[in-house]
Amino acid sequence: MKHTKMSRKELRRTLVFLVGFVAVFSLFCVPMGLANALHTMINTAYALLMDTVFYIMAIAVLTGAVSALFSRFGVVRLLDRLLSPLMRPLYGLPGAAALGIVTTYLSDNPAILTLAEDREYRSCFRAYQIQALTNLGTSFGMGLIVTTFVLGLGSEYRTGLAALCGNLGAVIGSIVSTRLMLAYTGKVLGKEAPARLPASDTADSGAEQEIPVGQQLMEALMTGGKSGAELGLGIIPGVLIVCTLVMMLTNGAPADGVYTGGAFEGVGLLPLLADKLSFLLRPLFGFSSGAAISVPMTALGSAGAALGLIPALLEQGKADSGDLAVFMAMCMCWSGYLSTHVSMMDVLESRSFTGRAILSHTLGGLCAGVAANWLFRLLGG
Repeated sequence: MKHTKMSRKELRRTLVFLVGFVAVFSLFCVPMGLANALHTMINTAYALLMDTVFYIMAIAVLTGAVSALFSRFGVVRLLDRLLSPLMRPLYGLPGAAALGIVTTYLSDNPAILTLAEDREYRSCFRAYQIQALTNLGTSFGMGLIVTTFVLGLGSEYRTGLAALCGNLGAVIGSIVSTRLMLAYTGKVLGKEAPARLPASDTADSGAEQEIPVGQQLMEALMTGGKSGAELGLGIIPGVLIVCTLVMMLTNGAPADGVYTGGAFEGVGLLPLLADKLSFLLRPLFGFSSGAAISVPMTALGSAGAALGLIPALLEQGKADSGDLAVFMAMCMCWSGYLSTHVSMMDVLESRSFTGRAILSHTLGGLCAGVAANWLFRLLGG
């Protein structure tokens, strides 16, 4: 059997990976023990799957069905018309951009790409405004699911006020992110060039067969529910992998200090780091504990995984109603943008603007969290 020779670059990369992997694995195994660390990983992932993922999936199926009904029977278009007068003064975008907010709020980040490839929709924009659609759409991805999830946590956490402040915070973050992106693309591309239009759709545009209302209703419900189920399945890797890692970095040993390999044990590293930065984090975000920082950090890669952290933090007293508002704003505004921005910008044929889009959205998400914190303080004390 012939073996291929590794180049120095490949060998160096492999060695760096192995050193990093052993270092991270040792971070858990040294204090917890190898067997306990492995058992905790498995038990935590299983608990998240049963108690969190299926709950989020149920929400996604129901909200997906409602979203499909809204789209099929013109509610989305109506909302677009109602929101249009706000778009130019707030975002510097034409009224048609409101449709992008509505569709991503009802579904997820990539929904805005379907609109952006529509010839009639794109004709409403200038060339420099197209890239900002990524920032705008991502700011509201999974919005309905996040809002429904928070409202379902129980009135004892003042979820109504938290949801209101969280949504308003996400709006503020979206304005910051979109405006920063437009300021950059406007300088690079100019503000007068029209957007490049996709090729005309050659599909048959003849009159559609009249479909009974009852059949349309059932088709919308089933199609939307199926989309929600696919979204629920899609978040499983993020929740189980990212969430397990973050929770083990966030939680500490049991009360007696003896590790058992049970679910939700960990090394408590993130709270220690957050406590060192509490002089900055507390006035900006109002976090009630260092462990709360785990939610926005997880939202960088997956909003669904970030939601999975919240119930345990509430039950353990490491988060409160004010934190819920901040969690919601940052989960919605960021909504896993590090895992979607690159591909979304690639679809828009704007790869060279990816770095600026990520920077703008990072700042937008931070502003969303700060805004939600102070809105909650002002409105709810």
